[in-house]
Amino acid sequence: MSSLPLFQIDAFTDKVFGGNPAAVIPLEKWLSDEKMQQIALENNLSETTFIVPEKQQNNYHIRWFTPEVEVDLCGHATVAAAYYLYKIAGVSGDITFQSRSGELIISEANEWFYLNFPAMLLTPETITEPITKAMGITPKLAFKSKDDWQFVYETQEEIENLKPDFHFLRTFPEWENPARGIIVTAKSSEKGVDFVSRFFAPACGINEDPVTGSAHTKLIPYWANKLKKHDLIAKQLSHRGGFLKCSLKNDRVLIGGQAILY
Repeated sequence: MSSLPLFQIDAFTDKVFGGNPAAVIPLEKWLSDEKMQQIALENNLSETTFIVPEKQQNNYHIRWFTPEVEVDLCGHATVAAAYYLYKIAGVSGDITFQSRSGELIISEANEWFYLNFPAMLLTPETITEPITKAMGITPKLAFKSKDDWQFVYETQEEIENLKPDFHFLRTFPEWENPARGIIVTAKSSEKGVDFVSRFFAPACGINEDPVTGSAHTKLIPYWANKLKKHDLIAKQLSHRGGFLKCSLKNDRVLIGGQAILY
């Protein structure tokens, strides 16, 4: 195989070694699914994203791979792809990505990259004994979306102290179909931050994701409704950590993040 350019970019941060790292590989045409999965496994980052230009200017097709599977949507790797296009490839103006989750519009303002993603609906679920076993601390509320669970806790301290059973989560008996992962969230106790979260996806080969943009397609509508405000600041409480500027726009969400080349 001929050599390919690869850019590793830390997303949802303005400092190297912060946020969530993603590999961005620009292509002229698609490789085989098997080859892209092998590359993602070799990179061993939570996400490797591939982009191919479409005929129309500023239009691209985007795909995202964890070390184990291709996923339908990934926020931080889309921020990383936006950083590559704006800061390295020299693109200007809004960018349109065609994806397995439909059309995604990306914009840039003052060194922040904004993802216009579809808002995702949550369905209330019963809290069962396996949920407590998996998480170690019983949540206050449980919800299910198309691809993730979301557990709501009383305090930020509970989110910080969670130590999930990752082996159990890989075969979590609550899965009706293979699910991507679990979002845990609570109202923030920090000044200037509205809500906090963490994200676990051992079934996809990622025990804990540092910063998960796509999880905010569920978090933003939930907290906008709960806190009665449309513009929010979010913090993901992983070891690397990250900040997001969030807005609810009818049935869409704006997810803003910074990025930096590693």
